[in-house]
Amino acid sequence: MAIVRLEFSPEPAHVRTARLVGVAVARKAGLPEDRLDEVRLAIGEACGRAVTRHQRHRLRSPIVVEMSDDNPYTVRVTDRAPGGIESRSTDPVEEITEEASLLLLTGVADEFSVAAAEEGGGSVVSMIWPLKRSRR
Repeated sequence: MAIVRLEFSPEPAHVRTARLVGVAVARKAGLPEDRLDEVRLAIGEACGRAVTRHQRHRLRSPIVVEMSDDNPYTVRVTDRAPGGIESRSTDPVEEITEEASLLLLTGVADEFSVAAAEEGGGSVVSMIWPLKRSRR
């Protein structure tokens, strides 16, 4: 089992890098090619949400993405926005955008959850895709 850990500053330009790394790890894990677009979309949405939450609170601390190539393929995106999962925007458009992102994630990841981060505040978006590996 390999765990890939990526940390990036809360800039939208870095979301693309997280998507590329996530797809590479999913491919190495053995996720079928026809599921890689789901991974790309899910990681982009989760990381975009984290970037928005950091920028809303003017945080410069890194966003952390952890990917495991074990079965199941798992991705965790951690932000450090104050208020944990209860952190809300005062901008209604921003709030609707975050809700839409979370709704989209329920449709592309086989399992999906959002929880409060254990350390330092913030939230953790967890996404899981089971792997079908042949026995040797």
